[in-house]
Amino acid sequence: MTKPGFTTRHVHADRLLNHPTDGAVHASTTNSVLFEFDKTQDLVDVFQGKKVGHVYSRSSSGSVTALQNIITDLEGGIASVCFATGMAAISSTFLSLFKAGDHIIVSQYLFGNTRSFMDTLADLGIELTFVDVTSIRDVIAAKQPNTRAVYAETIANPVTQVSDARAIGKWCEENSLLFMVDNTMTPPPSFDAKAMKASLVMCSLTKYIAGHGNVLGGAIIDMGTFDWTKFANIKSQYQVADESLWGITQIKKKGLRDMGATLSSQSAHLISVGLETLTLRMARSNENALKLATYLEGHAQIERVYYPGLANHPQHFIAREQLGTYGAVLSFDLIPGIEPCEFLDKLKLVLSATHLGDTRSLALPVASTIFFENGQRERARMGITETMIRLSVGIEDIDDLVADFEQALQRSSR
Repeated sequence: MTKPGFTTRHVHADRLLNHPTDGAVHASTTNSVLFEFDKTQDLVDVFQGKKVGHVYSRSSSGSVTALQNIITDLEGGIASVCFATGMAAISSTFLSLFKAGDHIIVSQYLFGNTRSFMDTLADLGIELTFVDVTSIRDVIAAKQPNTRAVYAETIANPVTQVSDARAIGKWCEENSLLFMVDNTMTPPPSFDAKAMKASLVMCSLTKYIAGHGNVLGGAIIDMGTFDWTKFANIKSQYQVADESLWGITQIKKKGLRDMGATLSSQSAHLISVGLETLTLRMARSNENALKLATYLEGHAQIERVYYPGLANHPQHFIAREQLGTYGAVLSFDLIPGIEPCEFLDKLKLVLSATHLGDTRSLALPVASTIFFENGQRERARMGITETMIRLSVGIEDIDDLVADFEQALQRSSR
């Protein structure tokens, strides 16, 4: 039998990768905090990393390990660590791997909470240079002798700038730099992180992976493409026998164990079940997003639409080359005179809510909500207008979505 397709593999992943007992098709939920050992030496050996096992559920449990096995397979990596939220995954990883005096090249288009966390890193003495990651020239120009990594998102939220991931990954490989990619907006199979030579992939499992707005989670995946022996910040106690696991071991020990943002067993189960329909949901949402972006682009009351699938998008050709789809998030500006909040209140089907990757379509005014703390000057630098509306497109019937926007735009006419 030939290798099963992507969707088939992940519908059956929990059953085939984790081998649940008693004929179950999902791994059982582990509710115990502690784990008993018949022989105390086995407990010692697990603590010292000589044996694989669970000693305390803050660090690991059967439920979370089962999800990590699925996530690793999903991304095509070598190992992963799951966290309670996407931001926990990001912050724990950065705080585990970098120290005062290090320099990181960072996308200037980062999502609001991630951008806010970068200020925390700067307060701790980590140097940051914010650059336009759609331009490999700008990335290269930012390199310093103490540069350790480049960090970018595949598609920026909310203006949808597309990073030149292929060029950045190649350059990072040539210069022994970590290439850290947030692919929350483009989960597999939309983005092939290994083909882009990403070192570490991070994502909010809350969004498209889980997909139903009912659970929080985050993950870090080591793609096995980086030589950790060339990374100066790996502590000696985490330089395990397998050199490819040095980075993920330090993230797990310093980031998860010490900082404690543990994913619950129940959340791990919900995420693994939601993941089974990932490709079906993404296909429908992406199709809807392209049709809705095309409709809005041609509407007299829409000034501008931001979506990589449109031919006039600045990075349309980069997106076409390195992404399997254009994503299901778009943003748009209403013409002057139409107030964003008043317009959103006229929508009947689309929810006014902060989230993305849900089965339902969601919208919000960007400047006054998720990027309010950034200030007008910083928002302008990121390409965010003061009247921008972000839309996360769901799986509803497209005719219903178009009709909802049409009635709201008609009622907003001057």
